[in-house]
Amino acid sequence: MNEIIRRLIESGKGLEEKRKLFSDHDLKVLIIPLFLEQFLEVFVGVSDTFMVSYAGEAAVSGVSLVNMFNTVFIYLFSALAAGGAVVISQYIGCRDRKNGNFSSGQLLMISVVFSVFLMTAVLIFNRNLLRLLFGEVDGPVMNACVTYLKISAYSYPAIAVYNAGAAMYRSMGKTNVTMYLSAVSNGINIIGNAVGVFILHAGVAGVAYPSLIARSFSAVVITGLCFRKKNPVYLKVPDIFRWSSSMLKRILGIAIPNGIENGLFQLTKVALSSITALFGTVQIAANGVAQSFWSVAALMGTSVGLAFVTVIGQCMGAGDREAADYYMKKLLRITFLASIVWNGCILLISPLVLQGYALSEEAVRLVLILILIHNVFNAGFYPLSGALSNGLRAAGDVRFTMAVSLISTLGCRLVFSIVLGIGCQMGVIGIAFAMCMDWGIRAAVFYFRFRSGKWKEFKVI
Repeated sequence: MNEIIRRLIESGKGLEEKRKLFSDHDLKVLIIPLFLEQFLEVFVGVSDTFMVSYAGEAAVSGVSLVNMFNTVFIYLFSALAAGGAVVISQYIGCRDRKNGNFSSGQLLMISVVFSVFLMTAVLIFNRNLLRLLFGEVDGPVMNACVTYLKISAYSYPAIAVYNAGAAMYRSMGKTNVTMYLSAVSNGINIIGNAVGVFILHAGVAGVAYPSLIARSFSAVVITGLCFRKKNPVYLKVPDIFRWSSSMLKRILGIAIPNGIENGLFQLTKVALSSITALFGTVQIAANGVAQSFWSVAALMGTSVGLAFVTVIGQCMGAGDREAADYYMKKLLRITFLASIVWNGCILLISPLVLQGYALSEEAVRLVLILILIHNVFNAGFYPLSGALSNGLRAAGDVRFTMAVSLISTLGCRLVFSIVLGIGCQMGVIGIAFAMCMDWGIRAAVFYFRFRSGKWKEFKVI
């Protein structure tokens, strides 16, 4: 891994004075708001888990299981938005405002249609879906799951609409707008959580309803902002109510492979959560809390990964593949350095933060082990397995990244989770190691794909 970082640094030196589509200041203005926005979103997830822990371990288990299920849909909405972001970024790069506007309207339209369909399905089949995925978990845990899932389903359209609007603003490089909106929205959520859990004593509903309100607020505000004509691209009502097969094909050409990849990845995590459910309430609760810390630790890589879409998308849209190669290397160096520092900081403060959780001593010990495993491998592998793959997708190399991710997820993560978790009786620790093995495989393959230069041959618009 040190050799890879060294080669990236050396290869970047000779290019430093070349293309300057994005100055260091531009990258800073792009990445820092993305990080702060992602941090705020993850912080709300941590606060949900923290506050609901005072309603008992059954409530924590219910929320953590449903969050795994919800994440499947959230990632599908994100994949759809990412497809739109790549297309919009490339139109911005080639200065085609008309098609940039049109692609934005089509993204919003398909996001609404897709999310309403999923919301309806979950509201009808919620209990059956939970039984299919998690089996016969304890009664109190299942009741918490059903309550949380029903309320969460109503927020699916809001999540999808916000993601579409946020994709537009990120494509323009105006990440400070989504950061400020996220700050207000998450403030609403956290205050609502405190009222719902500690004042109203509403249990899982006390953290579910504030999320619904906050997400709806974000969706309404971002949509209004997207109609501002002074933006490089903006929404127009006729574009939202048209159905253009050619434009949707461009968006879905990125979104579908990305959605299949992320959807199957999250479904695999849900399937693994059914295995986790076999290990008892302590391990379920520890795994749920650990995942909150994992989300915080991983957000540095995911934040810079979003910047890859904007930067590489605009470079490829402008037809400047040399600049795309340069910024791939530059962003990778930034991701490695920032991930190492950030994961180390989270690891150091975890014992102190865990003192505030209402968990048993056994659960706390297990959470610390899981955080250690995750953070070490996340810092070493995720910049290549996650952030770099975003750059490849932004260039249009979506089928390759999808194929690699599917093979690695099923052939490594799923198989070795069963082998280590059940066969070797390592429980959730075995599942964590299988996750890290999956990252390692992707990191190696994506790095060699990047070095080959084949990703430069694709075209989106």
